[in-house]
Amino acid sequence: MPGSVQRSAHRSGVIPAGLARFAADTFAAHTAIRSVRPSRWPELTYEQLGAVTDDVARGLLAIGVAPGDRVAILAETRPEWTVCDLAVGAVGAISVPVYPTNSPEECHWVLSDSESSVLICEDAGQVAKVEQLRAELPRLRHIVVLDGEASGAITLDALLERGSATTTDQVVDREARVRSGDLSTIIYTSGTTGPPKGCLICNGHWQATLDGLDSRLPIRAGESIFLYLPLAHAFARVVQLVALSRGATLHFFGGDIRSVAADLAEVRPDYLPSAPLLFEKVHTRVRSLLAQAPEADREAFDRAVTLGGRVRMARDRGEPVDPEIEAEFAHADERWLSMVRDVFGGRLKEALTGSAPIAPDILEFFHACGVPVNEGYGMTESAAVLTLNSPADRRFGTVGRPLPGVEIRISDDGEILARGANVFSGYHRAPAATTEILGDGWLHTGDLGEFDADGYLRVTGRKKDLIIPASGKNISPANIEGDLRGSRWISHAIVFGDRRPHLAALVTLDPDEIIPWARERGLPEDQAELAAHPDVRALIEEVVADVGARYSRPERVRAFAILPGDFSVETGELTPSLKLRRSIVAQRYQQLLDDLYETPRPA
Repeated sequence: MPGSVQRSAHRSGVIPAGLARFAADTFAAHTAIRSVRPSRWPELTYEQLGAVTDDVARGLLAIGVAPGDRVAILAETRPEWTVCDLAVGAVGAISVPVYPTNSPEECHWVLSDSESSVLICEDAGQVAKVEQLRAELPRLRHIVVLDGEASGAITLDALLERGSATTTDQVVDREARVRSGDLSTIIYTSGTTGPPKGCLICNGHWQATLDGLDSRLPIRAGESIFLYLPLAHAFARVVQLVALSRGATLHFFGGDIRSVAADLAEVRPDYLPSAPLLFEKVHTRVRSLLAQAPEADREAFDRAVTLGGRVRMARDRGEPVDPEIEAEFAHADERWLSMVRDVFGGRLKEALTGSAPIAPDILEFFHACGVPVNEGYGMTESAAVLTLNSPADRRFGTVGRPLPGVEIRISDDGEILARGANVFSGYHRAPAATTEILGDGWLHTGDLGEFDADGYLRVTGRKKDLIIPASGKNISPANIEGDLRGSRWISHAIVFGDRRPHLAALVTLDPDEIIPWARERGLPEDQAELAAHPDVRALIEEVVADVGARYSRPERVRAFAILPGDFSVETGELTPSLKLRRSIVAQRYQQLLDDLYETPRPA
């Protein structure tokens, strides 16, 4: 799917080095940043964002940050993260994001491998993670703390005070020296298989992604984008750059992932980038509430969803809708479907999702309700995005078409290969891994996929996750796992069966759904007890059977176990970007998996 990169005429500054100054000059009085959570900068115009970015940049110059120095940021998604990131770029340094959920050992790996000389931490708790290992980080000269004070760290106030001795002209001079081919950031992968690898992303890689998104994301100045995703992730970084390069308002969440729904109702954003989990949870919650409603209401809601899908798809295709149907739709939309829109604030024009499969029926549900969710695909190694559905050109069940400037082909063994100006330079200090992924000039994504007749890409699974059971059929578990996870009762599902007689699954329960269900029936309300209860076993057995009916016989899960707790980042089964670490789960539950194959199963 070859295409040519179209350079944006309205973005002449190098991204992100000159972004704050470009945006301040272009969008001066527009609101750049708002925050639900308390912040040093709870609201900034673009002019003010440019000024505070200069203030932090001067502070970085004052503590000796040189062009090419690595400056790590260990903090939650918040305005200070964005300001510091822009300031690091402005002085020609290289930002190194660190997930705030990282353990001290994981922080040590990223800081030592990247050779970071400065670390910006959120608070004393994050400083403490690193301070205990500081003797093993000889290149780390300074730690800056954003909130409060911490032993061995410079406060943000002190950094700004030091910067008062330098001039903005010095920052401007640094900016002017930054080139498209200069390194912008080192983003460490989630580490599903071994230690994280640092992806080398240059300014030009970001710019190519932004250019490719020009025709796919119709975001305009003054519109708002709600941001809760970790800025240590490439997807959130691209969202940040898109927003600031177009004069939109970045509205940061309140800091508690459990309160995102409440934040959305308060912020009422125009755009929402999110992991699939949020949409799956909302869909599950809506269906759960409907299950408790009178039958007449359930039927009316289902009719409204069917009608909403029919009318909105016709509108997307530019087809006329019969006036009587329009009138019926308007009533159903106002009475029923608006309740779903209200969950997201009621003004959402578009949501974006990626990073994991999401069931097409969930996308169709939200589209029918007036919450269009467009799925895309990419990886850190491609500066976040390779393909994307768009409002004018979407197909559910696919991740869209390649961006302009991106070429994608499918290898003989089904792997998705990509090339374009947004593809990264390689891995930091890992030449063998770089050769493996880029050796023939194509980015080997490790994902399996196929194109439909119209050029839309469908991702069918991970190459390394392919299961080949005793039957010999190649099975990609991603879609099966996604369908299991689509049940209101299941939080996570992971399927195994390589070189085994059949597939088996480990599932975890969704406490928000299973505990109220148990309470209504007088069952224990402890999740571990429920996992072993026969009534819960029967409930999950029904889900497994329903999902299995959608697949061929070799692809059906014939044995499963319910785990007593959920997977989490803290316990190591999930990466900071919420991807399952399949090898860790397999190792941790090896005996349980072996037990699932001891009892003969029906063929």
